[in-house]
Amino acid sequence: MPYADNDGVSLYYETTDPADSPDSDGSQEERGRDAETVALVEGLGYGRWMWRWQRDRLAAEGYQVVVWDNRGTGDSDEPDGPYTVEEMASDLDAVLEAVGAERAHVVGASMGGMIAQQYALDYDRAASLGLLCTSHGGDEAVEIPEETQARMFSVPEDADEREAIRHKMKPAMTDAFWEENDDLISDIVDWRLAGDASDAARDAQAAGVVAFDSSDRLGDVDVPALVAHGTDDRVLPVENADLLYERLPSAELARFEGGSHLFFIEQAETVNDRLAEFLADV
Repeated sequence: MPYADNDGVSLYYETTDPADSPDSDGSQEERGRDAETVALVEGLGYGRWMWRWQRDRLAAEGYQVVVWDNRGTGDSDEPDGPYTVEEMASDLDAVLEAVGAERAHVVGASMGGMIAQQYALDYDRAASLGLLCTSHGGDEAVEIPEETQARMFSVPEDADEREAIRHKMKPAMTDAFWEENDDLISDIVDWRLAGDASDAARDAQAAGVVAFDSSDRLGDVDVPALVAHGTDDRVLPVENADLLYERLPSAELARFEGGSHLFFIEQAETVNDRLAEFLADV
């Protein structure tokens, strides 16, 4: 199992090479040498399973794809918290160093988008940013609606572990998707039970999210960015995408109509098309 080390914190990662894709041509060695790298950074508490809808598609597009577990998550170490976004950005750099990627397109969702912003500001390895359903933080950011907070942090006392996950996750999806995809929701609960952060680590990550504020530094981001957001996001409202787009020097804005916080799962094919288009033009 491949691990990167960041000052004693062991970080589990996986790579998907272009040659692993059924649409690939040429030898694995040739394609691995020539391929650009895309690093996918998951959201608060989520394990690397979150990117199962994107990693194979991006490999099919000819990229080496890196997924990893943030500190406190999945197969990575769980050091004592609280964590900072700066620490998690340094974790990403340790992973990319271990992979041997001199440059990488960094795609992050929610908290992962915050890590991506921080990474572009603190390191010179980022070739572009994909910022999905995220925020620049700080006082000007549009906060999680009170109704959503109440749902996510007030689990019924008699709920078992699976019921608690379903209860907290529901605002991240549209009602229609939730009602029509019960089997998939059950699979996601299984993946979350197996690969998500513990409650303590989730709180440690949340402390970093609360403290994060890149709003006065976004003008220093010198790489192209795709800001993508669902218009019906009930966790981080879509106005946060507008704020990011206005502050980034070189950005594209993609709104996904009716999209939830997990719009990259619900509308995976459309999101993947837009992401692939962006990466091809960078």
